[in-house]
Amino acid sequence: MPSNVTPTDLTITPRDLRFGRGQAMKRYWLNDDPIATAFYNALSITFPKGEAYFVESVKNFREGAPEKLAQEIRAFVKQEVIHSREHVAFNRHVVDQGYDVSMLERHVDEALALTEGRPAIANLAATMALEHFTAMLAHELIANPRHLAGGEEQAAALWRWHAAEEIEHKGVAYDTWLHATRDWSRFARWKVKSIVMLATTWKFVDGRTRGMLELLRQDGLTGPRVWAKLAWYAIGRPGMARKIAGVWLSYFLPGFHPWNHDDRRLIALAESDYSDAVLPRAVPAPA
Repeated sequence: MPSNVTPTDLTITPRDLRFGRGQAMKRYWLNDDPIATAFYNALSITFPKGEAYFVESVKNFREGAPEKLAQEIRAFVKQEVIHSREHVAFNRHVVDQGYDVSMLERHVDEALALTEGRPAIANLAATMALEHFTAMLAHELIANPRHLAGGEEQAAALWRWHAAEEIEHKGVAYDTWLHATRDWSRFARWKVKSIVMLATTWKFVDGRTRGMLELLRQDGLTGPRVWAKLAWYAIGRPGMARKIAGVWLSYFLPGFHPWNHDDRRLIALAESDYSDAVLPRAVPAPA
């Protein structure tokens, strides 16, 4: 039965790992497939600024939080900061392959500009919705090896590591929201989070689609055939959008909580998959 709470024995562990430093990757690093590569490249471009927004949105409510939640917020912040660092490094690879990502970055800036001046609780609600997206994607990414099959080792390891930590901290923004809105009625809480999720979904899908199409355009891939291939990648095979649809809908159910589905087993699975690709940390030379 769903517990409607984060497991009491959950530990959120920031893993300070590095991937791909000094190693060349192919332009189409994921199975020589421009569509698949564009999907992850476009998503990665959004992470550094997007995760900084997540961090600030959650930190705004750490004052007065119960000690367990306060500890989880601190671990969440550390994980997201490290994620941003690794995606900055990954994004350098995207640029090194000759892609101009200025339009993608501008879309992120424009989306973040819309949040300026909004109540802090509104930004937390948007973060909570986006964290549900990352948790859905993370689950599917690890549970179905087909998504990263044929990918270059360091890149695939980066995405599995990131996905594992997104699963691990998937309840933090939601629990912060529950604490921040503890004086609201259940209906008011449900109404606001549902409206925000609908708006966030539109912006997320529209932004990432435009980002992928822009990267593909720079590859000389345009027109209806490319659009059809992109749609098939999302809905057909491997079908990420199709496979997360049910979990997305569950967000609107009464009693929803990210940990109603305990998928911690995937964290260990991901760790075993990326452990061989982790770069050793530099050891300082003796004085």
